[in-house]
Amino acid sequence: MIKPSVVIASQLCSHGHYTHVNSRGFRGGVFLEKPPEKQEFSGHLFNWTVGTLTAGTTAKLQHAASPRKLASLTASRSIARTQASRMPSPCSSRCPSHQLRRQPLLVALGLLALLCLRGQPPTAAAEPFAKNVVFILSDDHRYDFLSCHPAAPQWLETPHLDRLAAEGVHFANAFVTTSLCSPSRASILTGQYMHHHRVVDNQRPVPAGTRFFAQDLQAAEIETAFVGKWHMGHDDDSPRPGFDHWASFRGQGTYTDPELNINGTRQQFTGYTTDVLTEQATRWLREERTADKRFCLFLSYKAVHYPFEPAPRHQHRYDDEAIDWPETRGRTERNYRTQPNWVRERRYSIHGIDHMETGPFDKDPVPDLDALYHRYAACVHGLDENVGRLMATLQETGLADDTLVIYMGDNGFHLGEHGFYDKRDAFETSIRVPLIARPPGGLPESRRVEAMLLNIDIAPTILEAMGVRPDPRAGHDGRSGLAFLSGSEPPAWRDHMLYEYHWEWNFPATPTLFALRTDRYKFVSHHGIWDIDALYDLETDPHERHNLISVPAFQELAAELRSQLFEELEASGALEVPVRVPAGERLDQRKLP
Repeated sequence: MIKPSVVIASQLCSHGHYTHVNSRGFRGGVFLEKPPEKQEFSGHLFNWTVGTLTAGTTAKLQHAASPRKLASLTASRSIARTQASRMPSPCSSRCPSHQLRRQPLLVALGLLALLCLRGQPPTAAAEPFAKNVVFILSDDHRYDFLSCHPAAPQWLETPHLDRLAAEGVHFANAFVTTSLCSPSRASILTGQYMHHHRVVDNQRPVPAGTRFFAQDLQAAEIETAFVGKWHMGHDDDSPRPGFDHWASFRGQGTYTDPELNINGTRQQFTGYTTDVLTEQATRWLREERTADKRFCLFLSYKAVHYPFEPAPRHQHRYDDEAIDWPETRGRTERNYRTQPNWVRERRYSIHGIDHMETGPFDKDPVPDLDALYHRYAACVHGLDENVGRLMATLQETGLADDTLVIYMGDNGFHLGEHGFYDKRDAFETSIRVPLIARPPGGLPESRRVEAMLLNIDIAPTILEAMGVRPDPRAGHDGRSGLAFLSGSEPPAWRDHMLYEYHWEWNFPATPTLFALRTDRYKFVSHHGIWDIDALYDLETDPHERHNLISVPAFQELAAELRSQLFEELEASGALEVPVRVPAGERLDQRKLP
């Protein structure tokens, strides 16, 4: 039974842009193209009643409505969110027509919309864009470590990913909403922010009842397979809901000789894990799937996660190459003069480059930074080889012309920037990821998209590409970006993104933080520590070296962005920061400066 979802359209501006609150506490903007008297949602007309609905009034209306009447209402939570995402932000704080100024609201408008019938299984939404989908997820692959990227090391070789970009769409501004393995992967699979799917760290499993997009595909009789790193539920590699075929391992796994749980039976394999996972995926494509059924393959690599162990054939491939280190790597006054204190202090933590100088510290086998950089690049090259093997299989089996192939990294990764070698924070090299999509048959020439795509957009994009409507219980926060693959743009696409990360007991150097990033500015709020916030101008300071939070000329902008950030977080229910029972190993020592 679907839980009733109440939507109260409580605010109206002169441009037809409402903000609303539902029973889950979500508030967003709904753009109404029809007059206020009537508005159509999914083929149903609703009469609008002017007035203010209190909690008590809402309860009375719920009880007064008959089941038959309620059955005709379809403005569920998911529909409300979909409508809300069509506007950049709610009028309560940001109506474009009001130019970021708050407008006094003249009308309070109430709409009761309840769903009390059992959810119908997903059905075909339209003619599918792709018969099949292959989604390839790598781990900690930076956005700029593609040899086709202008910022990549000149000696890096990724010819197969380059070809994928040459025959498809390169999303130049792809981001994750939480830069940590398990939360980001949960966002990809659910289409939800971390504060909705509640996978907040790498130690705990997915909450019971979480719905993955693969379950909607299964319900539409599309065959599904998962191969590789799952990680959510650190020590549990058992098959998860939504997948007809399963081949995974516990936690982070190993770089060599992996043990895989294949459909409930563990098997030991010999070889480099990236190669082994590709072999599992290609075998399923060639021999094990149902030949006459549509399919979605989710191939999830361990590479290029730390400790960056290349395949033996690439062990010393880049050892002699020169490294162009980022300027923010230096331990200088200029780099830290305006930064929050925690940024400088993190240099000496388990994820800081000055921690590495101590050698075996906390029994941590971190190599010197030059070796780490070269090994990271070699891992990327080996990963690229395996993408090439997978694409060759699609070509040889005749599947390439019917299959949408998407490649993405689950997080970014610092390689010296700000003195870090990790992710978690809201700096660009942490939150930006590579995202490439090759439509069935490929494109005659590469297309570059500048719009922001997020990890929460993957689930709705794949579902729309395969012509499957999401189950109403899915509650996607993201939007489908499928239109970009056809050369157009979805209406009123986002002009900013939200980011969230919760402090971890295991790695306490990075505080809880929330961020709002626009095309030009980024505002970061730090929670639970005595420190300053951050404001960066990404146009004039793309490396985020100069924090503008204390500059008088930027005080109004900082206040605007702070207000917008917290209004949107509160509206989405993101300010209930969970406190977890400590679990796992704690790495909290630091080198003294």
